[in-house]
Amino acid sequence: MKSAVLLIVIGATLCLGQEIRRDKQYPPPEFLKALQPIHDVCVAKHGVTDEAIQQFSDGEIHEDEAMKCYMNCLFHEARVVDENGEVHLEMVHELLPESMKDIALNMGKKCLYPKGETQCDRAFWLHSCWKKADPKHYFLPGQHVWYLLE
Repeated sequence: MKSAVLLIVIGATLCLGQEIRRDKQYPPPEFLKALQPIHDVCVAKHGVTDEAIQQFSDGEIHEDEAMKCYMNCLFHEARVVDENGEVHLEMVHELLPESMKDIALNMGKKCLYPKGETQCDRAFWLHSCWKKADPKHYFLPGQHVWYLLE
């Protein structure tokens, strides 16, 4: 009986505790280089800390107003929003390197209709949805991934 319970716990841990991918190929270095100046602008505008970015990216989803607006700023600085400031997912997809396109399509299948009262809330909803859909490949640009460029 104890061994059956132990196997169930181990199996659940393996399924839920999916390891994040951070290596020399992923996230793609050319994409990280393109995101670094955008990250810097958005951190300066919204005051989010790199610790909060890393915690969201590599740890648990948590709400933080500065981070929500940082996420929204990333979309604006990357110019993937329409004239009303709403994110256009096809524009996001077009900016991705070829090596990420299939990952992004699979990650975003259930994240097509962002919810939230403000653009910052909707940006947070999108990022949270992507992270829940594929925690292994999801990342939020910040100091915790720049080391891959070295």
